Amino acid sequence: MKRIIRVIYGAGIVILSSSILSSCFLPGFGGGGAPTSSDPGPFSTATGLAYNDDQGGFVVNPFEGQPDGPNLVFIEGGRTVLGSFEEDVMSSRDNLERTVTVASFYMDETEIANIHWLEYLFYIQQDSTRQFYETALPDTMVWAKELAYNDPYVDHYFRYPGFRYFPVVGVTWLQANDYATWRTAAVNSKLAADAGLEVPAESDGRIPLESGVVLPNYRLPTEAEWEYAAQALIGTQWLDENQTHKRLYPWDGHALRNPFGRDMGYFLANFKRGRGDYAGIAGKLNDGAMITAYIYEFPPNDFGLYNMAGNVNEWVLDVYRPLSFHDVEDLNPIRRNDFLDEESNYDTGYDDGTWESLISNKSRVYKGGSWKDVAYWMSPGTRRFLEEDSATATIGFRCAMIRAGSNY
Repeated sequence: MKRIIRVIYGAGIVILSSSILSSCFLPGFGGGGAPTSSDPGPFSTATGLAYNDDQGGFVVNPFEGQPDGPNLVFIEGGRTVLGSFEEDVMSSRDNLERTVTVASFYMDETEIANIHWLEYLFYIQQDSTRQFYETALPDTMVWAKELAYNDPYVDHYFRYPGFRYFPVVGVTWLQANDYATWRTAAVNSKLAADAGLEVPAESDGRIPLESGVVLPNYRLPTEAEWEYAAQALIGTQWLDENQTHKRLYPWDGHALRNPFGRDMGYFLANFKRGRGDYAGIAGKLNDGAMITAYIYEFPPNDFGLYNMAGNVNEWVLDVYRPLSFHDVEDLNPIRRNDFLDEESNYDTGYDDGTWESLISNKSRVYKGGSWKDVAYWMSPGTRRFLEEDSATATIGFRCAMIRAGSNY
C-alpha cells in the first residue's frame, strides 16, 4: 500500500507519495548519488517540491561551472610567503615576510593593451556622456619630457596600429577600475546573448547571478593575488607539499638571462639594464625594447602569465601602508582603506606647502617593474605606490576575477 503524505504549502496542499519522496533525493531519479551544483536533481532535498515545473515552482537553471572569461588564466590558490627576497635597498621595511593563504582566482594572461582600451573608448562613446568619455582617455603626455625627444610616443604610441598589442599606459588607478566595470558588463552581455537569456526590464540591465551563465566582476587583483601569481611557485613543487626553492623573480635562479635553448643568453624580461642602457647594442639588441614590448614578448611564468616582471608596472587594488603585511588577515589579505592605520598618522602637508609624507588614503600600490626600472623592482615582493588619480608611462594593469562557488 502506498503511503500518502500531505505537505502544507502556502494556501494549498501538495500531496506527494512516499515513492516520489524517496526518489527526489537522488539527482535525475537515477540513483547517481548526492545532488551537486551542476546536477541538483528534479526535486528539493529539503522540501520535496519540484524544480522547474510548469506550475510556477522554483527555477533551478542549468549550471556547468563558472564560464571561461576572455583572456583569463586559472590560478590555483594556496599558501605563500608575501614579502621580498631581495635586499631592502630602499630601507623601507614595508615588505617583511608573512605567510598567508590566497584562494584560487583568475587573472589576465597579459597586460591590457592599447587595442583593448581603444575598444573600450569606442563603446563608451556610443552609450556614455561626452564628459565620461573624455575622463577615460589615457594621458599620452606621460611620454613627454623636456630634455628627451619622445614626441613620436606622445603622438603615436596609443593609436598607431603598430602599437596595438603593447600595454596601455597613461591610465590612472581610477580609470583602470572603470575599465573593469565596463568589461564585466560587456562580457556578461555577450554570454547572456549567447545563452539566449532575456534580461528582465526591472533588473536595470543586471543579469541575475542565478542564471548560471554570467561571470563575477572583473577587477584589479589584490596585492597578495598579484604577488602570488607572479611567484608562480606551482612550478617548484616536489613530492608532498614540498617546494624545492623560492624565487627571486617569476622564474628560477638568480640570473636575468634565459639559460636554455635557442634563446639562451637573452633577457627574460623587459627592463632597464643600467644607466642609459634600455635595450643593448645595435645588431644584438637583447631585451629588444627601448620602451614597452609586445604583451606576449617574453616567456610566460608557470601559471601561464606574461610579463609579470618588467614591461610595465601594474596597479593593484590595495591602499598603500608600510605595515600592511603585519595588519592584514592571513586568508585572502587586502588593505582596502586606513583601518588600523589611519591617514591621520601621516603628515601629508603643511601650511607652508612642504610635504613630509606622500602616504594617504588615495595612495595605491603598484608592482612588477617596468621598461624604465632596474632589475631590483622586478622581484614580486617589491612594492611602490602612487596617487590613484596619477598616471605615468611605466604603469599599466591587468584584471583578475574570483573563482565563484569554490572553497579553495
